[in-house]
Amino acid sequence: MSAVADRRWLGIALVLIVGFMAVEVVVGVAAHSLALISDAGHMLTDAASIALALVAIRVAARPAVGLYTYGFKRVEILSAQANGITLLLLAVWFVYESVRRLIEPPAVSGPLVLITALVGIAVNIAAAWSISRANRTSLNVEGAFQHILNDLYAFIGTAIAGAVVWATGFARADALAALLVAVLMARAGWGLIRESGRIFLEAAPAHADPAMIGPRIAAIPQIVEVHDLHVWQITSGELSLSAHVLVGAGVDCHAARSEIESVLHTEYHLDHTTLQVDHAGDNHGGQGHDEHCVESHGPVHRSAE
Repeated sequence: MSAVADRRWLGIALVLIVGFMAVEVVVGVAAHSLALISDAGHMLTDAASIALALVAIRVAARPAVGLYTYGFKRVEILSAQANGITLLLLAVWFVYESVRRLIEPPAVSGPLVLITALVGIAVNIAAAWSISRANRTSLNVEGAFQHILNDLYAFIGTAIAGAVVWATGFARADALAALLVAVLMARAGWGLIRESGRIFLEAAPAHADPAMIGPRIAAIPQIVEVHDLHVWQITSGELSLSAHVLVGAGVDCHAARSEIESVLHTEYHLDHTTLQVDHAGDNHGGQGHDEHCVESHGPVHRSAE
């Protein structure tokens, strides 16, 4: 899917979210409903997530120039992390307010809360559908999509709370619904921080574990050793691998590299690879292969033969 199409679908979702968020704040204040106001706060982070995703799509499209050899592809990871931190901070504030209102519950207008929440459910379904049409392999886009889903669940809880307040007069149901929203915000925020942090720390994704890839390469016939093996993500869905591979004497280095690349592509979906292939014992100094890498990074994988 093209970046232009992604921007269009994200733009539609952004208009829906911002428009309803403004209405929800007004109604929440009028109804004295913390659940509605907390929902509006969650929608604010949703809107910020979508807006940052739109900016990231545009900035990431810039070519790699000068000192930025990878371009600006990690802008989306920066925005995802900022959004996750904001979610956690808002969650803390809503927990505090919810506990305070559980102790001293204010009068809450049940009918207003219920009607507004029902409209919110419809708006979030439309926004979630719009974002689902964009490229969800992007951490930002997927994060925004998950936020909208969390908002949808929160609105369902708020609608139930409004119905309870309206039917029974139990005003604390509103604060309990706000607590549910806070838990969902914290969960989504931590997920974004964890995933973006893994990318910043150059961690390998779960499906491309170096502890599995190293022995697999070493098991290829005529491969003697693999070390300095690194797997990382430049940005969401863009994986890279580099390694130093030693092959047996008389082995065609180019053919060995091609076979390794085929295995990495077929079994691990790794296409962006940088492989240094040398003959074992050929260090241009006659003292063994250790001269190539005095201190290899990470474990050394050797052939079982």
